[in-house]
Amino acid sequence: MNTFGWTRRVAIAAATATLAFGGIAQADGHQVLDDVHFLIPGGAGGGWDGTARGTGEALTGAGLVGSASYENMSGGGGGVAIAHLIENAASLENTMMVNSTPIVIRSLTGVFPQSFRDLTLVAGTIGDYAALVVNSDSELQSMDDLLAAYRADASGFAIGGGSVPGGMDHLVAAMAMQAAGEDPTAFNYIPYDAGGAAMAGLLSGEIKALSTGFSEAVALAQQGEVRILGVTADERVDAFADAPTMKEQGIDTTFVNWRGFFAAPGVSDAQLGKFQTALTQMYDTPEWEEVRARNGWVNIHNNGDDFRAFLENQEKVIGDLMKTLGFL
Repeated sequence: MNTFGWTRRVAIAAATATLAFGGIAQADGHQVLDDVHFLIPGGAGGGWDGTARGTGEALTGAGLVGSASYENMSGGGGGVAIAHLIENAASLENTMMVNSTPIVIRSLTGVFPQSFRDLTLVAGTIGDYAALVVNSDSELQSMDDLLAAYRADASGFAIGGGSVPGGMDHLVAAMAMQAAGEDPTAFNYIPYDAGGAAMAGLLSGEIKALSTGFSEAVALAQQGEVRILGVTADERVDAFADAPTMKEQGIDTTFVNWRGFFAAPGVSDAQLGKFQTALTQMYDTPEWEEVRARNGWVNIHNNGDDFRAFLENQEKVIGDLMKTLGFL
């Protein structure tokens, strides 16, 4: 199996651990927080945006939070939002910033100087599979077709993504290429500011294929706008079961991108406890299950110290992998 498979194994272990003690607090319909402000480090339409808004929808719909607001703050590969959270910590007590695997990748590559250690860790919440996607009118019908087109014109075959070069979308495409026997560093990668802009680039024909989160492609695939060529899951995902996995097409690789929430440094223990209680209770609500199923997410719940251990393990394994692929 390709080395990206570790993420799937860690995710499953984390989810299993959650079942052992994460269900202690049952949702009782009582409001935990008056309001939450979600800080989103990228543009509209990306995975961070969908995760923050979906979480806010579930929390408010279940009555755990009175109201939720959202702020998209792009720039610096997520660094602008992270710096904002740190520099304005005193006035952002009710703010949770969504982030994911890129906070580890971009810290390792020096895209921004901060790391998860500079923030208050709230919880890891979900996992999202990755996918390679083409426009619905593309002649490419499968991963075999994509690989054939790449081999025929390597320099002219552009794969886009909503992250910087060497970022997560780039790494996922490199992982697929490596598992298919190609040079994982040779293809032409086009970076966009978040998944929404990258999807627009695909739909306008700027790129021939897109590396993105599965949940970001589901709605457009259901509407017939895009075709999902391959998903990095072990088995087909119920949210859009027409999408084949990479593995069933002979590309032996799996990957799941965690997403979770961070608070400002120095946030009070009381406020942190409320954030964590609201997220823990959210898992037991039908409102959350509706959001989760709609997006094809996997429940991955790590609170506090468990979240820190998870991130430290990611930092080591991703760093080793990026060195192998020549990105570090």
